[in-house]
Amino acid sequence: MSDRVDLHSHYLPGIDDGVKTAEEGFALVRGMKKLGYGLCVATPHIRTAMFDNRRPGLEQAFAGFRDHAAGEPDLPTLGLGAEHFFDDVFWGLFQSGEHLPYDGAKAALVELPPERLPLRVEHVFFEMRVRGVRPILAHPERYRPFYDRSDALEPLLDAGAIPLLDLMSLVGRYGRKPERAAERLLSEGLYYAACSDAHRPEDVPLVEQAIARLRRLVGAEEAEAMLGEHPRRVLTGTPEFE
Repeated sequence: MSDRVDLHSHYLPGIDDGVKTAEEGFALVRGMKKLGYGLCVATPHIRTAMFDNRRPGLEQAFAGFRDHAAGEPDLPTLGLGAEHFFDDVFWGLFQSGEHLPYDGAKAALVELPPERLPLRVEHVFFEMRVRGVRPILAHPERYRPFYDRSDALEPLLDAGAIPLLDLMSLVGRYGRKPERAAERLLSEGLYYAACSDAHRPEDVPLVEQAIARLRRLVGAEEAEAMLGEHPRRVLTGTPEFE
């Protein structure tokens, strides 16, 4: 039975730094299905001047991929969101309805600059929450302000943000500092869910190793909640994370 849900993946081909071909995309999600994932959500980057994607184009790309996937065996259910980079453009897209939330429109994935926290980020997150959309914070362990301490994360949590662990951080994919930060945030109970952030089929074995490490660190029951029940609650707008 495939109970796990991946809220962060880059399997749509040729639109960001993820897979380049549909065949690679199919291989990626097929590999995730073998790891027990019943739903994989594509979250292509929306980042001005780097990945100038916008909602209509991403929805069109996803529709084409999903139609092509109808003839492919052993694939999970496919979903769509976006990884919104928190820059000067982000809040304007949100206010005009041009952001791309997860299916159900109860939550949206947000990426912060790696070196510093943007001014008033907690206020924007609060405004998102007021408008009925939970900010899902992509890979907090990869941001320098959280490397050694969690104090700077607290205002974001108070504003309603939900931290999402990048599993591959646990096996050193992004370096030792993010790995240590992920371990600390786990020990402090600050993550609600975990994701793959997979960009290519070759990431699947690393995700598998990372899941095994997550189970060792927090126990099998909590790990499976972070991989399945909690991501589903994010999508339905019923997370128990306060």
